[in-house]
Amino acid sequence: MSGSGGRPPVEASSRPYGVARVPLAARSDCLVPAPPLPPIVLDHPLVRRALTTLRDRRTDHGHFRHTLSDLSAILAYEALRTLPVEPVTVETPLESAEGVRLAREVVVVPVLRAGLGLVDGFVRFVPEARIGHLGMYRDEQSHLPVDYYSNIPEQVRDARVFVVDPMLATGGSAAGAINHLKKRGARDITFVCLVAAPEGVARLAEYHPDVQVVTAALDRALDENAFIRPGLGDAGDRIFGTGP
Repeated sequence: MSGSGGRPPVEASSRPYGVARVPLAARSDCLVPAPPLPPIVLDHPLVRRALTTLRDRRTDHGHFRHTLSDLSAILAYEALRTLPVEPVTVETPLESAEGVRLAREVVVVPVLRAGLGLVDGFVRFVPEARIGHLGMYRDEQSHLPVDYYSNIPEQVRDARVFVVDPMLATGGSAAGAINHLKKRGARDITFVCLVAAPEGVARLAEYHPDVQVVTAALDRALDENAFIRPGLGDAGDRIFGTGP
């Protein structure tokens, strides 16, 4: 698999979270794999304000869901930035005008159940996106991912695929989800989350260096129970109101 993940090179921008995509470097005797893609961490006052609300233990599940929906749209906007387009001509009320349309399909795959909270941000901008579902959970004893459900559109082979999950903790579930999608033929994958731990980012960089991570925050570390600190608690419980 190409280190570019099927996308054309993207130049680093002057944005504080800009990133350069590094192509394979050719030598006379071999190909040297590109280094892992550094995570894109959004730097915006509205992102920081939303994260503060989500972190606050006093935020009830209704307000949590509403804030998450807004923040997921900001994350989606950034993650969708490099979508390929093709030219198209349309007729305005006055004359012809040149524009663009998306050149490839978009597939969004939430990791159940908490990942469902991030889907809305993508379909706001790409209502025609196909939605897959992948059920994975972390065993509380082994901290290893266990998969229990999969319903993935066959279009993942040629689409831009966005795996969404609020938390990137150990990286086990994320790496497992990406493994599953690559086995289904996906070649161009981006992982989008609210909060990431350095350990999870490192794990994805090791096992899936071609996958771009887009996150609203890179937190301090994992604790002894593999929870992100400071984090925001159990995202699934807080989204669906199933926690205390």
